[in-house]
Amino acid sequence: MPEVGKKREIPIAPIDRIMHQEGAERVSEEAARLLRDFLEKFAREISREAFELAQHANRKTVTKEDVEFALKRFYRYFQTVLTTT
Repeated sequence: MPEVGKKREIPIAPIDRIMHQEGAERVSEEAARLLRDFLEKFAREISREAFELAQHANRKTVTKEDVEFALKRFYRYFQTVLTTT
């Protein structure tokens, strides 16, 4: 359950539209909120990792390559988790 009063960056409406575009006839608000919360947390983790990479390289600017590298690290992590369960 999301924290009460916490402002989210990603609105629910686009998440609902995506779910409908992918075939869902009906989408509960709870389902759309859960997916939105996950996507926002994931975006924050990738952003944090990319920022750390830029800092390590003594840069203020996060580059496309920083984000790609962060995504690859998380992708490898998810592959490991999914194949060991």
